[in-house]
Amino acid sequence: MTLPLHRLPTLDHLKGFVATARHLSFTRAGEELFLSQSAVSRQVQTLEAQLGAPLFVRSTRRLRLTPQGELLYRSASEMLARLGAVAQEIGGAGQRPHVTVSATIGFAALWLVPRLSAFQDRQPEIGVRVSADNRRVDLEREEVDVAIRYAAPSGAPADSRKLFDEALLPVASPGLAAALPAGPRLCAENLPALTLLAFDDGSDYPALRWESWLAPLAASPAQARGVLQFNHYDQAIAAALAGQGVAIGREPLIRAALAEGRLRPLGPRLQAPDGRAYYLLRAANSRRPAVDRFIDWLCAAATESAGSVDSAAPAPPTAPTPPGASP
Repeated sequence: MTLPLHRLPTLDHLKGFVATARHLSFTRAGEELFLSQSAVSRQVQTLEAQLGAPLFVRSTRRLRLTPQGELLYRSASEMLARLGAVAQEIGGAGQRPHVTVSATIGFAALWLVPRLSAFQDRQPEIGVRVSADNRRVDLEREEVDVAIRYAAPSGAPADSRKLFDEALLPVASPGLAAALPAGPRLCAENLPALTLLAFDDGSDYPALRWESWLAPLAASPAQARGVLQFNHYDQAIAAALAGQGVAIGREPLIRAALAEGRLRPLGPRLQAPDGRAYYLLRAANSRRPAVDRFIDWLCAAATESAGSVDSAAPAPPTAPTPPGASP
C-alpha cells in the first residue's frame, strides 16, 4: 500500500540524508547544502525516527550506511536526480540546452575540442561547456554532466564506458625525423641529436617517462641533446609538431596528426603496460535528452577515430620495447 503524502519523508530530510550518504560525512553534506553540520545531523535523526530504523552506523571516525540506509539511498538518490532534471528542464524552458563535459587538459585540447564542430553541426541547438582540468572533479558537486577518465581497468569508475585503449609511440615532426643521422628511429645513435620533450604532471606513470623508453637502449636522458619539460601534455605535442624534439605520443590523442603526416613515428606502437584506457562517465543527475545526444555523438566519434589510424598512419620502424610494455 502506498503511504499517504503526509506520511512521506520531507524533501529537506531526504536531501540531507542523500548528501550525507554520498559523502559519509555530516560536515561535507552541510557544505554541499549550505547548512551547518548539526542541522544536517538533525535532519537525518528526524528521518530515522520517522522511518523507525537506523540509516547510519556512527563511530568516532566515520559513518557507514546500514542495510536500510543502502536501500533508501538507492531509491532517494535516483528520485532526487530525476526531480532535479525535471526542475532544470522546467526552469530552463526557452533557454538553450547545454552539456558540461570534464576532461584532462591534454585530452580536451588534442581530442575533444578539434571534434566539437562536428557535434555543433549536428546539434546546433545544444551548447557545450568544456571544463578542462587535470584533477578528478566531483561530477554532482561541480555540475558536470559527462567526464572522460584515464585509468587502468581496475581503477575505472563504476558504470563507466570504455571509449578506446591507450597506446604509446615516440613521435617527431617529419623534418626532424628526416634529419636524424641514423634514420627516423629512436636509437642510441640518434639520441645526441634529439631533444626529449618530457611530460610530468606529478603522476607516477613510468610508460610516459623517457627513462623507461631509453633503458632498453642502454641509454639515459642525460645523453640526449637536451630536455624540455611540460606539465600539460598538449604542450609537449605542440613542441613536437614545431620540430623542437621527440615526444612520447599517446596515439589516441594524436591520430589526426599521424594520419596527416604532421607527426612521424620513431618507434613501434605499444599498448599501455597496465592496460590503461579512456573511459566515459556520466553523472547520475544528468538524465537529459541533450546529454543523451552528446554521449551518442561522443561514443560514435570515439569508435570512428579508433579505426582511423591503422590504414592512414605510416608504418613505424622497429625499436626496443619499453619495460613492462607489449607490442
